Amino acid sequence: MSILPKKNDLGFFEIRLESIGGLGANLAGKMLAEAGVLGLGLNGSNFSSYGSEKKGSPVKSFVRFCDSDVEIRDHSPIEQPHIIGVFHEALYKTVNVVSGLTPDGIVLVNSTRDFEDIKTDLHLQYGTLAIVDALTIAVEEKTKVNTAMLGAMFRICDFLDPESMRKVIRKTFEKKYPHLVEPNIRTFDRGYNEVEFKTLEAPEDVTGKKFERPLPLLGYMTQEIGGVMVSQANSIFKDLSGSRQGFLPKFELEECIHCAACDTVCPDYCFVWEEGEDKRGRKQMFLKGIDYQYCKGCLKCVEACPTTALGDLREMIGYADENRVKQNFPYVAGGVR
Repeated sequence: MSILPKKNDLGFFEIRLESIGGLGANLAGKMLAEAGVLGLGLNGSNFSSYGSEKKGSPVKSFVRFCDSDVEIRDHSPIEQPHIIGVFHEALYKTVNVVSGLTPDGIVLVNSTRDFEDIKTDLHLQYGTLAIVDALTIAVEEKTKVNTAMLGAMFRICDFLDPESMRKVIRKTFEKKYPHLVEPNIRTFDRGYNEVEFKTLEAPEDVTGKKFERPLPLLGYMTQEIGGVMVSQANSIFKDLSGSRQGFLPKFELEECIHCAACDTVCPDYCFVWEEGEDKRGRKQMFLKGIDYQYCKGCLKCVEACPTTALGDLREMIGYADENRVKQNFPYVAGGVR
């Protein structure tokens, strides 16, 4: 008898993890598949999809499970998952993270916000929404978000055995990082116990609706006329909020000595300066603040600051917009910035 709660036409139970580079979704998918295969005797596969290998870039990790008598010959990306794990809630700004969700599907989101806010942002109309504050758990246990998300995922996938994942955690960390075994097990257990759920009933017109693959905005029939640049080679519209891993620099103007050490190490020119005069009347540039639209939360500025003017802050919804100091970009030949 199959232990899988549901299957698609090919006999697969499918999971898609939506994340950004640096949060460990690739490893989480591997560990999740390993726990199902070695712990329960299922057939399983895992692979990831990503562009440039750097922190902050969108990442997808795919996991397929099926009964032991079914062969996995499908290695295409998962478009209609039964479960979606969203490791970074700001991804919805650039990625349709709930694309292809089945009417009885489940979306797990790493967030501290309430159900209504997340449902609105994700445009979620049906399915079960699960929320876990994976970042806080990871910070308190000195681990990573992925293990807390795995704990919540195992609570959702009640056919999986949590003890099998604890064994995988030990196997993964005990040789190179033995000091991380117990913290990661605690993180996993907290994710398992602290996740919360809310179900949204699917309307009748959705239940029988056939899946339609999202098409690119521009195809060979809809491309602009050759030579037309629809997106100029500048960063004035760039928004890096989806790249932050839960932290950003907090600026205290009263503590700043305007030494520009932060500006020297900032890879995205986030710091805003204005000309002024010092106490002797000499012209000098003074740091005005941070343009958080361009800040990806690398915190290199915090490390470089010789005073307490810059510190790391757990990002709260709305903080960046409320405290953003906008850049005044000079117009130059060929574009801006």
